[in-house]
Amino acid sequence: MPHLSVEMLAADATAPITSAGHAQLGIAVLAGIAVIVLLITKFKLHAFLSLIIGSLVLGAVAGAPLDKAIASFSTGLGTTVAGTGVLIALGAVLGKLLADSGGADRIVDTILAKAGGRGRAEGPSREGRWRATGGPMPWAMVLIAGIIGLPIFFEVGIVLLIPVVLLVAKRGNFSLMRIGIPALAGLSVMHGLIPPHPGPLAAIDAVKANLGVTLALGVVIAIPTAIIAGPLFSRYAARWVDIAPPEKMLLSSGETPDPRAQHASDEPDARPGFGITVATVLLPVVMMLAKAMVDVLVDDPKDSLQRVFDVVGSPLIALLAAVVVAMFTLGRAAGFTRGRIASTVESSLGPIAGVLLIVGAGGGFKQTLVDSGIGQMILEISRHWNISALLLAWLIAVAIRLATGSATVATISAAGLVAPLAAEMSTTHAALLVLAVGAGSLFFSHVNDAGFWMVKEYFGMDVGQTLKTWSVMETLISVVGIVGVLLLSLVV
Repeated sequence: MPHLSVEMLAADATAPITSAGHAQLGIAVLAGIAVIVLLITKFKLHAFLSLIIGSLVLGAVAGAPLDKAIASFSTGLGTTVAGTGVLIALGAVLGKLLADSGGADRIVDTILAKAGGRGRAEGPSREGRWRATGGPMPWAMVLIAGIIGLPIFFEVGIVLLIPVVLLVAKRGNFSLMRIGIPALAGLSVMHGLIPPHPGPLAAIDAVKANLGVTLALGVVIAIPTAIIAGPLFSRYAARWVDIAPPEKMLLSSGETPDPRAQHASDEPDARPGFGITVATVLLPVVMMLAKAMVDVLVDDPKDSLQRVFDVVGSPLIALLAAVVVAMFTLGRAAGFTRGRIASTVESSLGPIAGVLLIVGAGGGFKQTLVDSGIGQMILEISRHWNISALLLAWLIAVAIRLATGSATVATISAAGLVAPLAAEMSTTHAALLVLAVGAGSLFFSHVNDAGFWMVKEYFGMDVGQTLKTWSVMETLISVVGIVGVLLLSLVV
């Protein structure tokens, strides 16, 4: 495993846009991040605008000419959007087809039916609150969240799954935390560690890691992490916060109001089958993993088989193939006309505009960091530190996550700072560097994170209860994730 005591060269050999010393560069980094944090948390400015202003402040404090700082930011924004924007858009289209066709509902209903329906409740506690052993339901919920969370964003996954979580807890007389924590853990692990989610994709692009290898190693780490932070931790979370589904989220009939519900005319005529739905969702994953496997077994750029899989397993082709297949296996199976499919695709792109802008601006901030010479500074200062590069990457991501509240901003910014460390890393360790950053970006979600407030309101908890459940769960994911990364680095 590479350590910072090993001599490393910066990946970018171009001269920095400033000749400032280490002290000035350090102050510039702190000033840039402080401005971003202040604007997001205190003044509630959109992260896109905050990142632009923070980038300019960083360049100015570092002593870079303003035109050079602007050029660096613009270059980083364009490169990031070009590398990840199309993939994010394709992932959004696939997720929208999955939701609107009823495919997501089919996966949920099938797995819940296999899990045994209501389970065996222990009944109300002395305080009159509900308790439940949960039975197989927590495991079913983390499995559902993992599958649903592969192609869609975390916020969309919450909207899809919360109605199911509340309904299962209500009808089965389960503690809400016993059912809800596994679902949240499955979604969060996918969001932080597994491409094609925006953060991992942007980090892969910044570090120049192999996407297929990152995906394969990410799955290896994600499975035990989701189990520990989901079904296992939910036993303790249910004891700490033993609550029933909030009545304000339930209809008088006992059914759960579905945030996805629109007009009755928008409901699909039928729903695609479970098998074909899961196969469609997993198609891009299988294609990218196949490319990674061929790369390992063949390792000859001139080999015809490897060249074929380089195309077939590229993220663009894999996701594009999944979207085209989904139009038939999901859209047509649900009775969608060509016009309805076109409308679904169109409506999926609007909501991701903000995500694309934040990811792009994060890339601009990253490029400003790099061009200012921050990456080289980190190498020079830490060259003789006896600390793992993977652990350093995690710590940097943790610090930015705690400050900004955004996992995506933390991932992109930290990846830009540690990208030079990957210059002499092997393919597998560069992928682990991405996963270390992803794990750090999930650490301790609190009041400056929009996801914190979403979970609080949906589950009807107060701030203290949310900190004891959701925030601890996120921290557990982050810690277990970096432990998994460090252990894997010893054997790959």
